[in-house]
Order: sequence, then structure tokens, then C-alpha cells
Amino acid sequence: MPIDSAVRSVLHAGVVIPASPLALTSNRKLDERRQRALYRYYIAAGSGGIAIGVHTTQFAIRDPKIGLFRPLLEIGAEEMDRADAARTEPLVRVGGVCGRIRQAVAEAKMLSELGYSAGLLSLAAMTEADNDEMIDHCRAVADVIPIVGFYLQPAVGGRVLPYEFWRRFAEIENVIAIKMAPFNRYYTIDVVRAIAEVGREDIALYTGNDDNIVMDLLTSHRFMVSGKPVERRIVGGLLGHWSVWTRKAVELLDECHDLVKRGGDVPREMVTRSIEVTDTNAVFFDAAHGFAGCIAGLHEVLRRQGLLEGIWCLDPDETLSPGQSEEIDRVYQAYPHLHDDEFVAEHRDEWLKG
Repeated sequence: MPIDSAVRSVLHAGVVIPASPLALTSNRKLDERRQRALYRYYIAAGSGGIAIGVHTTQFAIRDPKIGLFRPLLEIGAEEMDRADAARTEPLVRVGGVCGRIRQAVAEAKMLSELGYSAGLLSLAAMTEADNDEMIDHCRAVADVIPIVGFYLQPAVGGRVLPYEFWRRFAEIENVIAIKMAPFNRYYTIDVVRAIAEVGREDIALYTGNDDNIVMDLLTSHRFMVSGKPVERRIVGGLLGHWSVWTRKAVELLDECHDLVKRGGDVPREMVTRSIEVTDTNAVFFDAAHGFAGCIAGLHEVLRRQGLLEGIWCLDPDETLSPGQSEEIDRVYQAYPHLHDDEFVAEHRDEWLKG
């Protein structure tokens, strides 16, 4: 199933795609009212799409005893249907796809059935697979739904994926984008160079490098291919970091697009902003404790804004790390220009209506 041309156009223009968290009640059941509010927030903030069932949503939603994978996808589809009815450009609907081949294909079929644009394909379950097996896996999923490649950092369950893998991955016809989130400049360059050398201008590049968001969006990647310079840019972001302070993320991406369009040197202020954004991410994602509180940190920001009732995760042991709340206080005070509390406060009650 090829991707809709209008969706492809949006994806290639470059948009904000938040990786959606999971709204839970105090007894760790789905809080549907607040889950819908989150989706409405992202849409109202100017996001070009939403990613559901990904790392930020918590992979445990797939546990049959929990059974939240399909319900979340259905709720998301309903909210995006409602929004698209009043929009001129469609939202990019991304659903997570993970597991070994049987599970991955089944999840891809579910996404296709529910009208999702693409599957964000995690290879975290393929820890022992070689390149041939991984490429066969990717092709099987791409036969069902367009796929977004996903380079997940090893620190949170990903694996190293060499240049040779990305070179072959880029030759799969139904690949429509790649999210690069290895938190590693060398690995990111491997992906961009592979796409440039294959000549796939129809594959959109998205940053998932929450530690380098601004510079990823402003950097031109130039390689020599068959004796000629080829330039590729990362056009947008599919980010857990952008699941909070989303209105400001949209403004940031617009500013980066404008700077790229105008050309010339990157202003010093944007280099400084890059460090400010990375500092906030280090706190939200709990880099100081090996990312142990990365999901709870995002929940805490949304709780402070009144969008979530609490910071509960499916795993009762998954919570804020010592000192993380105080660090969130710090970045709130240090970078008031990065948060969108005023925007959220103005519309929150509307989003929380049934």
C-alpha cells in the first residue's frame, strides 16, 4: 500500500510529530478523556502528525493483559479524523511497529486497517539478526504499510545499525522516511550518507536525536556521490521531547525552516538555543540516571500543565529519579521562552471536554 500523495507532501515539507505519551489513572488504567486531550493539544499546537504506540507511549501497551495498543490507535484515529475534516492538509498518522516478524506484520496490518499513514519500524527485537534477516523483516512489513525507519539509541533498547544496513534499507521501495535517534553523530551521518548515495530523494529525514534537535534541523549534510556533491537535510522531528512544550516546538521548527530557506550563516542565538533545548531534554529524559526517568519526566511536565492527572507509568517502579523534579524546576525558570504553559492554560479545559 503506497502512501497517500498529500501525506507524503506534508512529510517532506517537514513537520512536528510528537511521540505521544500514555495517559493513565491512579490505578494505571487508560484515562481516555486525558488521552484525547493530549491528541487535541498536539493538533491545536500545530503538529503535522502524531506518533502512537512508540517508545514514549510505553511498549508494554502490547501486553495482552494490558491490551491498550489497539484502543490507543483507535482513539488517535478518531481524533485525527475529526481534525482532518477541518484541515486542508492531512495529519501524518504514525503507529509503532515492533517485535519479531509475525508480531510486526500483524501490527502493520492493524495500522493499515485503522487508516494510519505509516509504521515506525523498531528493530529492537532483532538483537541477534544479521543484515540479511533484518532487511527481509523490513521488506515484509513494507509489503503491508509504508514504513519509517527507526534508529533507536542502544541506551533505551535499540541496537547499532551499520551503514551497510541503511544502504540496503534505502532500496526498499515503500520506505517513506527515517527517524534517526541514535543520539550519536557518527551513526546519524551513516543514515544520511546512505540515503544520499542511493539517491532516494523521496525518503524524508527526521530527527529523533533529542540531544541535538536544533542543529540537526539547521545542518546541511553534503557528500560526494559519483563525483558530484549531493546535499540532504533533516526536515522535521519525530520526537518524545516534542510531546511537551509542543507549541514552542512548532515555532522552533518554523524558525529553522525560515533560516534554511534564507541561507547564510546560522545566527549565534540559534546555537545558544540549541544548547538550551538540549539542557531541557537532559532533564526531561533523565540523562543523569541513564534515562531511567525519561517517560516519567515527560509525564511530569504534562501534569504540571494540567493535561495529565499524574505521572503514573504501566510499570509501578518507573517514576522520576532523585532530583529530577528539582531539575525540571530549574529549566522552567532558566528557559521561560521554551515552554507553552500559557497556550495550554488557555485551551486545556476545551481539550478535556468529553
